[in-house]
Amino acid sequence: MYTSPSLHRWDGDSMEHLAYSHAYQDPMAVERANLLNMAKLSIKGLIESALSFGRTLDSDYPPLQQFFVVMEHCLKHGLKVKKSFLGYNKSLWGPLELVEKLCPEAGEIAASVRDLPGLKTPLGRARAWLRLALMQKRLADYLRCLITRKDLLSEFYESSAVMLEEEGAVIVGLLVGLNVIDANLCVKGEDLDTQVGVIDFSMYLKNDIDDYRSEERNGQIAAILDQKNYVEELNRQLNSSVQGLQGRVDSLEKSNSKLIEELAIAKNNIIKLQEENHQLRSENSVIVMKAQQRLEATQGDVDVELNTYKQSRQGLDEMYNEARRQLREECQLRQDVENELVVQVSMKQEMEMAMKLLEKDIHEKQDTLIGLRHQLDEVKAINVEMYQKMQSSDDSLKQKNEMIARLEEKTNQITATMKQLEQRLQEAEKDRSQAEDGMRKFKQHFASKVDGVLKQITQREKQMLQIETDLKIEREWRQTLQNDLEKEQKTVLQLRTEAQQIIGLKKEFHRLQDENRQLKGVCEEQEKALEELGYKLSESKLKIEDIKEANKALQGGQVWLKDKDATHCKLCDKEFSISRRKHHCRNCGEIFCNACSDNELPLPASPKPVRVCDTCHALLLQRCSSTAT
Repeated sequence: MYTSPSLHRWDGDSMEHLAYSHAYQDPMAVERANLLNMAKLSIKGLIESALSFGRTLDSDYPPLQQFFVVMEHCLKHGLKVKKSFLGYNKSLWGPLELVEKLCPEAGEIAASVRDLPGLKTPLGRARAWLRLALMQKRLADYLRCLITRKDLLSEFYESSAVMLEEEGAVIVGLLVGLNVIDANLCVKGEDLDTQVGVIDFSMYLKNDIDDYRSEERNGQIAAILDQKNYVEELNRQLNSSVQGLQGRVDSLEKSNSKLIEELAIAKNNIIKLQEENHQLRSENSVIVMKAQQRLEATQGDVDVELNTYKQSRQGLDEMYNEARRQLREECQLRQDVENELVVQVSMKQEMEMAMKLLEKDIHEKQDTLIGLRHQLDEVKAINVEMYQKMQSSDDSLKQKNEMIARLEEKTNQITATMKQLEQRLQEAEKDRSQAEDGMRKFKQHFASKVDGVLKQITQREKQMLQIETDLKIEREWRQTLQNDLEKEQKTVLQLRTEAQQIIGLKKEFHRLQDENRQLKGVCEEQEKALEELGYKLSESKLKIEDIKEANKALQGGQVWLKDKDATHCKLCDKEFSISRRKHHCRNCGEIFCNACSDNELPLPASPKPVRVCDTCHALLLQRCSSTAT
């Protein structure tokens, strides 16, 4: 309610400023100056009374009610009249709704105001919004975001309104001092739609007795405000650093997950290549065994053929010599293959030594994430090339297996023909032995049996004709054998070419082994880099937790003890270890173990329950019980 100026004495500075405003300024400037002075008086009086009051303020506290009335007048100054279906009205809720778009943190307040069931008018919603913002200690921040966007405020305010002039910025700066006040306002049960906003000037009038006390209080309030501003600035810096670290942690986690997936894919490809490598080795060993068996079989067959041809004819010795020469060449090829295997074993040992040296070099190197990505792309390209080469090698191996099967069929046919020739040679030898026996009997019985001899001669001539026919047949078989030997020589040449191809495949196989080892080295480097990244992530997470704890400590105002300064629990005096971790009490800032600090209570700095020690828990419970009684 208004009081007469003759009954009370105004503050000297404010009266002089009002007189100057009336004399030299326009009415809107005078109204802005008066509202600025009233805002100064209301904020100053509210801070002084709240500090002397010493506890949280409720909605019935008179200076707090007057502060909301003054803020309502400041926000209503210069509002444009908007036309609606019911007439012309000034809506204070319109500009306050813009805060939700400019500052996303205010969305929770706007949503809770809209959900209140007792509010029916825009003025009531605006009053509820002011009370909730004051309880959050973010009223100054929200209004600062609002006055910076004058292009949006010009739709709701006149050009000479408080919110668009310098007085609005001054009022917002004064509102920062209200962050030292703790308020607990019940908005739901209060009738905010029908309240009448009347400024009571009697609360802001002075007398001579309180001048000295007010000066002391002003000094105390200024010191407290400076400390609060310093703490809030530190809090903002810590929040910005925490947000930056969280963004980095998120980006590192995303890149880490991508690298882990790519490593898993690379490992799967390496496992597939190793399996194919083992299959190729097993197939190579099987081919070598089959070749050795065939060589042994051919050696046995050649020895048998040599013996038979020595007994039958001398003309076959040249063929046997050629066969032996071929065998020697094949033995020489076998020795060459064995020497190559020995060289490969030595190369393998050298590669193992090189791998050890590479492992030592790998421990000294650290690659960045960009290098890892490029290397992973190269690994993918190499894997594709290796897969294509493996497919081509599989096709060539299939063709060679088919050629080997054909050669086996030809060798079986040659062995069958050789057996038939041996049988015919044995039959011819039997005939010769029979002829020799008959000649001996003929000589013994020559004198007695001349006529029988003539008959036998005719028979022998017949037999000789048969033998000549058999010899012709044997010559024909010899020609066929020569043709078969020429074919076998051609097959031997083909086998040599195939052996050279096998040697080329071995070289490709060794090259693939080298590429596989290089891939393994790259994978090991990537795994080590990922381990280092994980270690850095864990360190950054620990730093973030320390920063959050320090932030909470700054908000609470207590002295936050550092981790390195405490080695034993303050209550139980037990030494900290890996199993017994350190925990800060959010009330006193000391360090305790988990058993001595497993309590949670809400504090003035944080409405949510936080960790407190046993002693602080008992003190806070005792304090709450005493305040309740």
